[in-house]
Amino acid sequence: MDKRTTNTLAIEDFRKDSNVAFAILYQKYFVYTKKFVLNNNGNLEDAEDIFQDALIILYEKLYADNFKAYTCLANYLSGISKNLWLKKLRNKEFLTETSENYYLNHQEEINAAIENERDYWDKLNDYMNAISSHCKNLIQDIFMNNKNIEEIQSKYKYSSKHNAQNQKYKCVEQIRKIKDKDNF
Repeated sequence: MDKRTTNTLAIEDFRKDSNVAFAILYQKYFVYTKKFVLNNNGNLEDAEDIFQDALIILYEKLYADNFKAYTCLANYLSGISKNLWLKKLRNKEFLTETSENYYLNHQEEINAAIENERDYWDKLNDYMNAISSHCKNLIQDIFMNNKNIEEIQSKYKYSSKHNAQNQKYKCVEQIRKIKDKDNF
């Protein structure tokens, strides 16, 4: 199922007040929040709490703003989740506000985080579209599909892990060069 299909199904389910949307989004996108929280001094319970709050905020946003998905819902959820977690880290005595009030009280901050996340993903998408198709596939497998180096070596028929690592480095360098050129 591609991202647009997931977006469409989830949004339609939310609007029907069905719990299926929560399950779809949790299954497909929780891994991003989990990875971010675990890499930033959190635990699994923290990641689950943050993601639940992000889903509720997204749900409220769908109704409040006549929401249109211009990009993957993962970007919105990641932006909201990162914002919530960073806020919690800044304030050690963080108390999660009730979901009904959180979006209203932090609307500008959440919208800014979503826009920053969207800008980031749009730029990354532009960079990905500017590299070779082989590198694009390799980068997607490694960073978005979370394939390990052994899986990459097997799929792309590299003779060793070292060769797979070298190719990964070359592909990342393609993106870095395009990014550097874009910044000038």
